[in-house]
Amino acid sequence: MASPSSFSKAILTLACVVLLMGGTRAQLSTDFYAKTCPKLFPTVKKIVRAAIANETRMGASLLRLFFHDCFVNGCDGSNLLDDTPTFTGEKNAMPNQNSLRGFDVVDRIKSAVEKVCPSIVSCADLLAIIARDSVGILGGPMWDVKLGRRDARTASQAAANNSIPPPTNNLSALISSFQNQGLSLKDLVALYGGHTIGQARCTNFRARIYNESNLDSSFARVAKSNCPRVTGVGDNNLAGLDFQSATSFDNSYYINLIKKRGLLHSDQQLFNGGSTDSFIRTYAKSQSTFFKDFVASIIKMGDIKPLTGSNGEIRKKCRRVN
Repeated sequence: MASPSSFSKAILTLACVVLLMGGTRAQLSTDFYAKTCPKLFPTVKKIVRAAIANETRMGASLLRLFFHDCFVNGCDGSNLLDDTPTFTGEKNAMPNQNSLRGFDVVDRIKSAVEKVCPSIVSCADLLAIIARDSVGILGGPMWDVKLGRRDARTASQAAANNSIPPPTNNLSALISSFQNQGLSLKDLVALYGGHTIGQARCTNFRARIYNESNLDSSFARVAKSNCPRVTGVGDNNLAGLDFQSATSFDNSYYINLIKKRGLLHSDQQLFNGGSTDSFIRTYAKSQSTFFKDFVASIIKMGDIKPLTGSNGEIRKKCRRVN
């Protein structure tokens, strides 16, 4: 009969093996498809570049798809699934309805990738690559994308409603929302810098420009000219999230916040006498620091609860499970 000490050692060894196996199984890597899909990156980038050339705003929309995916039960491509008579997805959740877009571009990319390497690359990984390429094409930094995620077979409209921070959030709610995803104060401010590109609908900033006092008067005047006070009038009129350069990925978003030119309530909350003010000042002064921190934070976000190993699946079409 084994002694208590040798039995304990055996249990400890077994536990270490399990942990190592689990860690290996869950690990993402930048060369995951190097052998199985060598044409992956140029195939994706060609279509992203064409989509942005056709409509510059699309770059921001594609980046946003990745954010809204990762914040709801991890980066698993769940927000790409269409509703069916027996399945309710995330596309009609409050933060996504009439807002999340770019699905047709993802469809074109998935179709092209399936032709060069069928049933190899997940939709979840495509969202990560597409986000990187969109940022880079619009003048932002490039980075090596960690890959190896698999696709969810499920989605959660309730989780989307609860997990994606709305534009009405105060700073404390924003901090909590990001902390719930394992993201820090610095991650919050760096990732919100994604608002240096893209546009928002009048319905999402009307209350700020007509009711709040911490905004620049000239900025408010311009915003009001395209967003009437009356609800239901001009609700879908668009304004750039970055007052200066909404089609270029740069640090002017932070410069605008210091000037009280944040379009959304949640934007200006990042520079309003709170704990994030110092990060805003840093990024307003140094675009290179913003780029470095944005890359680190979006890679960190991409690590949120990926499905790996035998979990999930590799969808043939991103809109439906196999």
